[in-house]
Amino acid sequence: MAIISDFQDDEATPRQQAAAGGAEVEEALAALLERCGGALPFLQAAIGVAHRRAGLFRDPSAVSKVTAMASAARAQVEVEERAAREAKRKAEEAERKKAAEAEKAAKAAAAAAAPPAAEQKPESSSGKDSMEVDKKEEGNVRQPNAGNGLDLEKYSWTQQLPEVNISVPLPEGTKSRFVVCDIKKNHLKAGLKGQPPIIDGELYKPVKVDDSFWSIEDGKSLNILLTKHNQMEWWKSVIKGDPEVDTQKVEPENSKLSDLDPETRQTVEKMMMGLPTSDEIQKQEILKKFMAEHPEMDFSGAKIA
Repeated sequence: MAIISDFQDDEATPRQQAAAGGAEVEEALAALLERCGGALPFLQAAIGVAHRRAGLFRDPSAVSKVTAMASAARAQVEVEERAAREAKRKAEEAERKKAAEAEKAAKAAAAAAAPPAAEQKPESSSGKDSMEVDKKEEGNVRQPNAGNGLDLEKYSWTQQLPEVNISVPLPEGTKSRFVVCDIKKNHLKAGLKGQPPIIDGELYKPVKVDDSFWSIEDGKSLNILLTKHNQMEWWKSVIKGDPEVDTQKVEPENSKLSDLDPETRQTVEKMMMGLPTSDEIQKQEILKKFMAEHPEMDFSGAKIA
């Protein structure tokens, strides 16, 4: 065993000497590289020495060999660059993952600390269907609410053929003396004194001012009733330019003749009985429109030319 060990020691000495010599050469070359002012001047000088003193380029294959060495060095650089980019990518990905986990943990902690929210009732299938329809609607036209109007951000409104009812939320405890409500034939302005109007614009259609009024309900809402001038048509909006209701989808209540104003009622009664009138053509058009809007009424005795 001692002989083998001695032999191995004898072999290791030349290898160690060669490694040490290589390190010394590399250090010397590094020093020359620095003195030459960069890699390219150093290589140019080294190639000149090899040409003049060693006749390197007398060998026809010398150029290709030098080129091959340069290509191998470049390939090694590319490998190192790819490895560096991959390491950077992994580090960034790990950092993003760490940040996402921290954000998730923070949200979970905030949710755990927050008071429990009021239990929400499951949305009915009809509500979902309505939402789907709303998504499909384009432009300014919307699905009507249960009262054949719309629920808007600042107010909501419903309608019947004779009238429009508007509800404007107010701060609780509001008195009528703090409210401004100006109803004109073609214009409506409503809100709180000293503040910008909540509603201010041209009405969709004219109203009968003397038959229109407003009131405060429970000190928290302003209710406005507008009596339509033409009580045989549906309004698309209260104020021109506001979102419009799809009047093709309104659902009129079972109307009674007693709900109509005297003039309209008299005209409809005569036409339903088949009696002629002085303005037959005009009233035929009125009946046609009324029949279309009130399919629930019996017009079997009406005459239409």
